[in-house]
Amino acid sequence: MTSVQPADDSLSIEHSTSGKKWELHVEDGCLRATQLRQIPLGQTDLGLLSYDPAFLNTASCRSAITFIDGEAGILDYRGYSIEDLAETATYPEVCFLLLNGELPNESELASFEAELAEEAVLPADMIELFAAFPDNMHPMTMLASGLASLGAKYPEADQVLDEANRKRQIIRLLAKTPALAALVWRRTQNDSPVGASPDKGFIASFLRMLLANPGEDFEVEDSFARAMDALLTLHADHEQNCSTNAVRAVASSHVNPYSAVAAGCFALHGPLHGGANQAVLEMLEEIGTIEAIPDFLEACKCGDRRLMGFGHRVYKNYDPRAKVISGLVESVLDAGQPDPRLEIARALEAIAREDDYFVSRKLFPNVDFYSGILYSSMGFPPSMFTVFFAVGRMVGWLAHWDEMLRDPEQKIARPRQIYTGHSRREVPKMANR
Repeated sequence: MTSVQPADDSLSIEHSTSGKKWELHVEDGCLRATQLRQIPLGQTDLGLLSYDPAFLNTASCRSAITFIDGEAGILDYRGYSIEDLAETATYPEVCFLLLNGELPNESELASFEAELAEEAVLPADMIELFAAFPDNMHPMTMLASGLASLGAKYPEADQVLDEANRKRQIIRLLAKTPALAALVWRRTQNDSPVGASPDKGFIASFLRMLLANPGEDFEVEDSFARAMDALLTLHADHEQNCSTNAVRAVASSHVNPYSAVAAGCFALHGPLHGGANQAVLEMLEEIGTIEAIPDFLEACKCGDRRLMGFGHRVYKNYDPRAKVISGLVESVLDAGQPDPRLEIARALEAIAREDDYFVSRKLFPNVDFYSGILYSSMGFPPSMFTVFFAVGRMVGWLAHWDEMLRDPEQKIARPRQIYTGHSRREVPKMANR
């Protein structure tokens, strides 16, 4: 129908039959889809639509939070590389950065951590709610239910356009999500809950709630604390992924943030999003031995098997998060539970990275390849992996929630569709159906 000629700041579109032309403005490498409405198409008053299943090439917002260059293997939070942040900053510092745009100074960090400590304790009736959950309820369903239920405790959370109120809810959610995650774990084990110890610090308190016995003078293993801190940082944000998009879409209706992040949890629960590290462990168990790796990789090439933990929708290079996690594995396994799957994973990575089939297709290890081994070595089953993912990602969801509500261009999410059904027809009488 049309021919398109790119220019520095515009696209000239000419209709191949009528010769009519339209000039469409291009800004930041993007064309506003609503400009297509000026190009008539049939009888519709919407004009030309763009069609992009799964949003493969559609920007839904402007964001200053996270930058990804998949070709170069770059992930930056507010301009800082994920490798530097994981190495030199704590997770609370990263939370402050994502929410406020800059890393905190000493006094700002102390104030921020004090705010988190003040909100770290769960309402007592949350424990009663979790006790009522069925024994076979999935941990992610528990977490999402707990988050949604928290919203009922703070009815003022509905005032989402009040900036000061948003900040209060952000602090509450950041502080209480680890406590909810720990309560989830202990409910699955039929163990009594252990309360927060905010004086120990964010990560140490989280691990104590997870692993300590009630009344026990529990000392947190340093390698566990280092690994959990890094894992939460690595998972803190990842641009417009499925769960973040879900949070933004749900929150665009101006529902309270507890409901919005519960939607994010359910999106994260899907095996194509947060459940991939579980699939990696299942794959390593299926392979079984180092000697079996070549045959397994050949089966992957034939399409009979799938190489889990390699490749990514965004990254066409080595996932920078995988590099960080790979460096943490040995120390955690030394302190935790030995895992023979690590030897298989190391060998699998080494062989695959030398194989032209996988290299040419830019299939490199992603964040899920080693994270499951880390969590498993700390004593947690695969059903808890996405719960920990959600704890780390909570700050990203909330940063995007706050950013979206500040953006005057954002409205309630309402994508268009291409109708493929019947044209208008009459309802037949019953006897003629």
